[in-house]
Amino acid sequence: MSLDAPVLRGSDLADRLDRRPVSDTALVFDGMVWDVRRDVIDLGDAGQVTREYVDHPGAVSIVALREVDGRDQVLLIQQYRHPVGSFEWELPAGLLDIAGEPPWLCAARELHEEADLTAGRWDVLIDYFSSPGGNSEALRIFLARDLADVHHRELFTREGEEHGMPVGWVDLDEAHEAVLQGQLHNPGAVIGILTAHASRARHWATLRPHDVPWPEHPAYR
Repeated sequence: MSLDAPVLRGSDLADRLDRRPVSDTALVFDGMVWDVRRDVIDLGDAGQVTREYVDHPGAVSIVALREVDGRDQVLLIQQYRHPVGSFEWELPAGLLDIAGEPPWLCAARELHEEADLTAGRWDVLIDYFSSPGGNSEALRIFLARDLADVHHRELFTREGEEHGMPVGWVDLDEAHEAVLQGQLHNPGAVIGILTAHASRARHWATLRPHDVPWPEHPAYR
């Protein structure tokens, strides 16, 4: 059957938002940051199914880019991630955990708090779901440019995994190669670096305005 499946064009490839009716829902676990929910979903001819998933508020990440001697550099931070027992190189990022805060303002806040930077230009780089089979988390990656240091008196006090975390600039081409060599594993960093590298090759023609609608995120539909 698969060999007889129709041949699609790239223009045919667009995810379709069409939430199926939920006949019953229950909060299974009330967590510190996110919850676990159990839904009974009506799939029409396929009947009803029960699924449990992590109910997540969503998040943003930032590809902060500067140019030095004609070369683009991306800012990366290294944080300990206990579930995978790894010190991962990541993009500055954070949860959409302030009600009503637009995603780009959340991104600006996180860039300030994690990297002591502000940006004069913001664009949407890419949107994605982290693990759509079991997690409602929707993520948006921004490209931040025209960077400036935050004034010393405005510096954010970092605690927990953020305390003393390494921060550094890396050539975008070298970061791209590190992804392809399997050296980086954080999904936001992998997706952000690959997308930024590809978008730059197209002279940034794929970028979208910082406040473009985000219909994939339940809070912004």
